[in-house]
Amino acid sequence: MPELPEVETVKRTLNTLIHGKRIQKVTVRLPRIIRRPDDITIFAHMLEGHTIQTVERRGKFLRFLLDGLVLVSHLRMEGRYGLYAEGDPLDKHSHVIFHFDDGTELRYTDVRQFGTMDLFLPGEDLLQQPLKNLGLEPLSPDFTAEAFKALLAGKNTKIKPLLLNQAYVVGIGNIYVDESLHAAGIHPERAAGSLTDEQIVRLHDSIVDTLTNAVNAGGSSVKSYVNGQGESGSYQHKLRIYGRKDEPCYTCGSKVEKSVVGGRGTHFCPSCQPPLLT
Repeated sequence: MPELPEVETVKRTLNTLIHGKRIQKVTVRLPRIIRRPDDITIFAHMLEGHTIQTVERRGKFLRFLLDGLVLVSHLRMEGRYGLYAEGDPLDKHSHVIFHFDDGTELRYTDVRQFGTMDLFLPGEDLLQQPLKNLGLEPLSPDFTAEAFKALLAGKNTKIKPLLLNQAYVVGIGNIYVDESLHAAGIHPERAAGSLTDEQIVRLHDSIVDTLTNAVNAGGSSVKSYVNGQGESGSYQHKLRIYGRKDEPCYTCGSKVEKSVVGGRGTHFCPSCQPPLLT
């Protein structure tokens, strides 16, 4: 599933491709992608004639800001956007097509068919699902070490599941949680509330650094992810712990271990990330 760095990269790419384009019509080939409104005819009609002003991101969601509407899109497992010329061959998995008045088309393609789209009036989207209860943005100015400390205070939840919980911190994802915890020297099963102030600062900084570096590398293409121009990310070549089971830790040389924490495959170094307070 595309996580924050991948969705951020898609957002930036889309802003270079579709900024200022006017929607002439919309074709919906798979109705279940559209959740709001529940009538695809109304969905298509509402978007006709509107111009895309910019694309923003909230967690793992894309927010298409139009003149008078906001389209919220979740890529889920394998959703992707691409800009095509009218008449280009149509992929059988292209489920929603935004036809622009300049002869180009933005196509939403989704092999797994898990993606969603919700249409709102401006301001409504942040007050309703699916965006209503999202937590801190780790690349925003609001994500300070103090805010992070307050978030963890008193919580007995294991730190990895907490970081994956979108109600606390959004968009980090399995790969980047493993990388951040390793960089901070924190075991994934440590109770969140047991971290010292120094460890909280280290973890905060490693989350920001890991995500920033991943965004700069265009995300990680460990499966099928590509950006809006069909380009793969390169951060998978810089991973220091994720996917390296039984290989030597780059920091200390110990064998990387893999377990299941919170239902997710988890990579860690038993030497660099001790399970107890140090």
